[in-house]
Amino acid sequence: MAEKKLLSWVGFKGEEEGKSAPAQNALERIRELENQLNDLRSRRDITGLSREEFEILATETAMTMIKSAQQREARANAAAQKIINETSRNTKEKLEAAEAKAKSILSSAESRGRRYISAAEDDAADLVITAEAKADEILNKSSREASALSAAAKRDAQKLVNDASKNIVDYRSWLSSAISEAERLHRTQNASLNAAESAIQESRQKLKHAFDRLSQLQDDIYANLDSENRPTNKTFVVGAGKKAAAAAVRKQKAINKKNTASKKKKK
Repeated sequence: MAEKKLLSWVGFKGEEEGKSAPAQNALERIRELENQLNDLRSRRDITGLSREEFEILATETAMTMIKSAQQREARANAAAQKIINETSRNTKEKLEAAEAKAKSILSSAESRGRRYISAAEDDAADLVITAEAKADEILNKSSREASALSAAAKRDAQKLVNDASKNIVDYRSWLSSAISEAERLHRTQNASLNAAESAIQESRQKLKHAFDRLSQLQDDIYANLDSENRPTNKTFVVGAGKKAAAAAVRKQKAINKKNTASKKKKK
């Protein structure tokens, strides 16, 4: 209870109020706390706090900022995974629907084309049979008339055959056009799906870049705090995490080099 009063007195609102208020990044929060501390120092209201109270204030502030950053990172990961899963599922459903539609169109066109061709062939056969029967009947009545009528009948029959053949060609041309249109729709669907997949890859890269920046910011926050979780400088140093990591590597190399030299001297 005393700790909560102390935090409230110095202007710290706590994690629950931080969730309902607009989210602030760690850099803005640190600057806000530094401004509050400077204001308190200028009014000399903070002189009554003990060292333990100062340590409690600094520790609670740092832990709250770290926890808030981790929670934001977890929410961002969950949201990104949800978006990726939903996009993949929608893409798969659209692809399956497009394939099923294309297959249905192709099957319907082929079936309709076969029916038209079969009907045209039957009509042509019936017309040929009728024309031949008519010619035979006229030949039996008169040879001269039969010759003329036979020629006319043959001409009519040939015309009917030509017309039937033309209809068959037209039906086949229509069938080819329908199949071509179905193939074009299939290619269009594939292009749309490829574009959606490219958008998913781009979103993944943007999310990875954002997570890397959050990780770098967390390293910078750790680098700007000393062993007692107090700020090492009055201002926040950007890129301190990289500098600290490079210094640790150089220090480790120097230790390894020193150990190697000591082993050689012992030998």
